[in-house]
Amino acid sequence: MKKMMFAVITVLMAVVLAACGGNEESKAKNADKAKTAATDQQREQQKQLEEMQKKLKAQQIDEKKTVAFVNNEKILGSDYNSALASIQGQMQQMGQDPTSKEAAKQVKNQTIDSLVGQTLLLQEADKKNFKVSEAAINKRLDEVKKQFKTNKEFEAALQKSGMDMKTLKTQIGDEIKLNQYVEKEVPAGKVTDEEIQKTYDQYAERGKSTGQEVPKLEDVKQQIQQSLQQQKQQETLAKQVEELKKNAKIDIKI
Repeated sequence: MKKMMFAVITVLMAVVLAACGGNEESKAKNADKAKTAATDQQREQQKQLEEMQKKLKAQQIDEKKTVAFVNNEKILGSDYNSALASIQGQMQQMGQDPTSKEAAKQVKNQTIDSLVGQTLLLQEADKKNFKVSEAAINKRLDEVKKQFKTNKEFEAALQKSGMDMKTLKTQIGDEIKLNQYVEKEVPAGKVTDEEIQKTYDQYAERGKSTGQEVPKLEDVKQQIQQSLQQQKQQETLAKQVEELKKNAKIDIKI
């Protein structure tokens, strides 16, 4: 299951990234050269960003196209495009190019799988009467807006991402509902001291091999514990999705 909202914020932020820089030189001539070089670099970065945005957009599909039916619930192209942006953002954060020929099929399959899993979990949450208030959605929306310097910047990012306010609020509501469901129905897994020690030893070994300073266990124990808990929780959730799939009627149309 993918928590769509975090990736949505990443995508919104990505479309307004701008290269910035500047340095001080003791001599005017060197300063001019540095300024020219910085400007050229900014132009090249902007060009690369625009080219990447075009390639990312090319992977989208018609918003009204039927992507799949999950227990007779229709998933549209608009849903696919939002999930696609999430997957693309995650791959970019890991230093991968989601538009490469090798990654294209993986991106598509992962996007569809994410949509199906999320839809099944939301259907299960609805069956168990999980509700989200308008106030909770608006509060989360305000938190998203605070990621931007101005409201105008937020609206521009929203437009460039291909979403409107209604779509964003729907995704926020889904995120909150899924979080409620996971917290109640899929508790964090228990982690033993042995598992923490094993993870720390692996981390320490990698750190030493690369010449990095390794912190003491007590300094990172809580972080390791939380990471392992989340990992176990995600594994449990993935198993639950697979069980839901067994009894679900799923018809993929693309």
